[in-house]
Amino acid sequence: MFPRLQSYQLFIKLSRDSEVQIGKLGLFRFPRGGYIYTGSAKAHMEKRIERHLSKHKKPRWHIDYLLEVKDARITQVARSEISECKLNKKTSGETLANGFGSSDCLNKCGSHLKFTGDT
Repeated sequence: MFPRLQSYQLFIKLSRDSEVQIGKLGLFRFPRGGYIYTGSAKAHMEKRIERHLSKHKKPRWHIDYLLEVKDARITQVARSEISECKLNKKTSGETLANGFGSSDCLNKCGSHLKFTGDT
């Protein structure tokens, strides 16, 4: 039997500083550099990842607003057997947007987007 994938991470490069309105969450300043977004999908994870990779979509989740920025690109996708919150907690980086991707978080992660500072 194969292990069940529970979560994924999007490795994102932002090539210039950007101010982005993240839905109703608010306006945030994102410096250029690297970001890691941790997410999950109860079913159809590959379809969710495909959606994130698409440039033509109506924003639905917080990450969609960041990925709409023309200077943002996904450089890598990683899948994990670790739950979303556990994987997020193991990921180093700085929180720049409280509540980003974590509005349904049961573990009070604060944010599922981390700024790694890599340029």
